[in-house]
Amino acid sequence: MIEPLHIEENSLAATGHPPRRVGGALLEDAAFAPGEEVDLETVLAAWHVATLRLERTHETLCGEVARLTKELETKNRELARKNRLADLGQMASHVAHEVRNNLVPVSLYMSLLRRRLSDDSGSLTILAKIEAGFTALDATVNDLLSFTAHRQPQWQTFLVGDLVNEVCESLEPQLEAQMIDVDIDVPPNTLLTADREMIRRAIMNLVLNAIDAMRGGGQLVITSYDGPRGFELEVADSGPGLTEEQKRKAFEPFYSTKQNGTGLGLAIVYHVAEAHGGTVTAMNCPEGGAAFTIKIPRRSMRAAA
Repeated sequence: MIEPLHIEENSLAATGHPPRRVGGALLEDAAFAPGEEVDLETVLAAWHVATLRLERTHETLCGEVARLTKELETKNRELARKNRLADLGQMASHVAHEVRNNLVPVSLYMSLLRRRLSDDSGSLTILAKIEAGFTALDATVNDLLSFTAHRQPQWQTFLVGDLVNEVCESLEPQLEAQMIDVDIDVPPNTLLTADREMIRRAIMNLVLNAIDAMRGGGQLVITSYDGPRGFELEVADSGPGLTEEQKRKAFEPFYSTKQNGTGLGLAIVYHVAEAHGGTVTAMNCPEGGAAFTIKIPRRSMRAAA
């Protein structure tokens, strides 16, 4: 027969040692009364409770370590990206300025040549193709300069609906040529306090990206939402959507799936959102196509009265 254990009423005073622990837990924690006899089964039960408590603590600590490790990895990736962008920015800025300096006189010479060839339709056709190439090159230079111009926003308040209509009207010939229907759902009284030119550039790049995704026609939908955390503007298309790689690399500079793309359009959108303290996200729509959403914190937004 197993002899019962006996807990002294004043074990600390009698032995000079603190009460015994079972699995890191005081026996008193098991609600044992002073002088109570405790059998082995009760001690084992207390040990089991203490073990479960330690296991839960261990799991909690492991989860916290995993969370902090993931957060550190994310911060390291962001730091590496910013360092890489800084190097790319310096190089791109130098190249863009050198190219632009040489484009100016060439454009002037082409204008003079057009006057001299006014009666030669064949030569004018060739010259028009050369000018189209220089226009595309100038657009690339503008992208490079916009990407490297990390200026602070020039804050002003403007109507978002007017800006969206302005962008779509400037691209109307291209939208009609590709048979793309435009649906704008932006409340006419929505005011945004931000850098109007930077936001215009971001919306322009998102719309151009959507147009490129719908070569055979489709629908472009631009919506805005006044959420609890700020202002959101979404540009969605009915194209093929994004692959996992495209979603992961969409905002990386010089990444492009277009044959002649610079890979800077969405990188510029990312920079504009970041400069305003916001974010931009990419996702696939449930009904097909892709959607890009710019989010600007509420401190930069207000609604018209």
